[in-house]
Amino acid sequence: MFVTDIRKEFYDVVINQRVALLVASDIDALCGCKVLQALFHCDQVQYTLVPVAGWQDLGTAFLEHKEQFRYFVLLNCGANVDLLEMLQPDDDTIFFICDTHRPVDVVNVYNDTQIKLLIKQDDDLGVPSYDDIFRDEDEEGSGADSGNESDGSSEPSGKRRRYDEGAVERRIERQRAKREWEGRRPTFDTFVERWLTLSSSHRREILFDYEQYEYHGTSASLVIFELAWVLTKDTKDMLWWAVIGLTDQWVHDKITHMKYVTDIATMQRHVSRHNHRNEDEDNSLSIDCMRISFEYDLRLTLYQHWSLFESMCNSTYTSCNFKLWSLSGQKRLQEFLADMGLPLKQVQQKFHSMDMTIKENLREVLEESSNKYGMKDIRIQTFGVHFGFKNRFLASDVVHAAAALLESTEQDESAGDNFIKALDCLSRSHLERVHLGIDLAKKKLIAIQQTVASCICTNLILSQGPFLYCYLMEGTPDVKLFSKPMALTLLCKYLLKAFVCSTRNKRCKLLPLVLAAPLDVAKGTVIVLGIPPDADTSDKKNFFGRAFEKAAESTSSRTLHDHFDTSIIELKTEDRTKFLDALITLLS
Repeated sequence: MFVTDIRKEFYDVVINQRVALLVASDIDALCGCKVLQALFHCDQVQYTLVPVAGWQDLGTAFLEHKEQFRYFVLLNCGANVDLLEMLQPDDDTIFFICDTHRPVDVVNVYNDTQIKLLIKQDDDLGVPSYDDIFRDEDEEGSGADSGNESDGSSEPSGKRRRYDEGAVERRIERQRAKREWEGRRPTFDTFVERWLTLSSSHRREILFDYEQYEYHGTSASLVIFELAWVLTKDTKDMLWWAVIGLTDQWVHDKITHMKYVTDIATMQRHVSRHNHRNEDEDNSLSIDCMRISFEYDLRLTLYQHWSLFESMCNSTYTSCNFKLWSLSGQKRLQEFLADMGLPLKQVQQKFHSMDMTIKENLREVLEESSNKYGMKDIRIQTFGVHFGFKNRFLASDVVHAAAALLESTEQDESAGDNFIKALDCLSRSHLERVHLGIDLAKKKLIAIQQTVASCICTNLILSQGPFLYCYLMEGTPDVKLFSKPMALTLLCKYLLKAFVCSTRNKRCKLLPLVLAAPLDVAKGTVIVLGIPPDADTSDKKNFFGRAFEKAAESTSSRTLHDHFDTSIIELKTEDRTKFLDALITLLS
């Protein structure tokens, strides 16, 4: 069920309890975790932090901790599956789920006892009504008075709630009796069985329409920050973490531009409130102070920690607009720099070493020249932070740094070690971790840019009819990097945008993209990702999760649907051809 009073129904419940905190491996979840940790430290709440990279990790973590904990808090995982059926918990176990993944499973929505959803209901959730999904045929047919009351919408809410609880429990018991628990995310067969339990084709259609597309809602870190605000315990650090969590959704293209701008406006009000609160404090200009500011900054990745030239070459926005994988595109970039009146010596050295007169007017000069070259939205609303007088970061800088640390492939360190490093880099007491992450992020962005250029120039992107397809061969430089979900997502988005900018085929410009990359050569597996078409008006809804499940089920392909994002799967290499053929047939 949706929690309406997050303070009363969540925080007041766990404040005197021991809590298991299960956190997904993405930047927004890490930021939500930092805010929640700060609140727990403030009120001395005992908790155990467990990173979970997928459904198998979640199942294992629950099995290991279910005897010690009654309360589980899940950040960016758990909302889009029937969690009780998957984990088979004891009846007194309570799950608090703060998750951006949509759609929310209908059983989670209508379970009043064990599932508590910390999700903003002003998002466009579109949850089907309870009667459309769960009412049994015998209940519909018996008691005309009950039906009349329902039709007339005159039934008291309390009476309806008691009826709802009983029906949900009966449904859960039926599902538990029908299937043994699986240690990973339910397959497409699970959904088929669920549909078959519905009593009419109309109900099956309603559920299919609701679960057909995957998309993302309000940032988990923003939801947790607003809890801190309600508790009047919010700090500038918490606010900065919420900003980073929101920026992560923009960097990885999870939400629409309108949603981003709306949430940025919400954060701007909080930033103004905190800045006003600290105006008169004596330490507002001290060397240890932290200042968050609203910025209308450039869409150039890490440009303040790089040279302007390298940032332009490795940023998706400028690289695709100039088509820098071609000689004509590189020449066009040189002309662009000349139009701005910037000497090559200046743009090719570190940003902090550029002349002050150039840096002071850089945004205005760059925006003026960008308009001439068709880049009318080169500036974006975001936030920056100053730590003392020396360290300044944009929110996107920290997102890239944390993501690079979280998915680091440079050393043989465990996923848990990388998780802790990424978590640490969000704290201002570990700024050396941020700089380390930025260095790793530069290497990642260069690898992505080179891979995109190689794929475009060698025509590796093929039209398969209903979608575009690209496969990174074994032996491709930096291919190990693209076995990680966030790096693969950035590559896939960049690749599709570059293809749309370079192709003359109008139909191909409107197609989605499926990208496959080697995952584990020894095991013979590949990682497959599907993304929706690249369009400014895109609603960011992804249908590939359901399509992948259906294609795997129809061909008996050996797949693992272990990622919290259903549009990412693992597939046996030898099954790739038949899986792809089934996907083409399904979507044609």
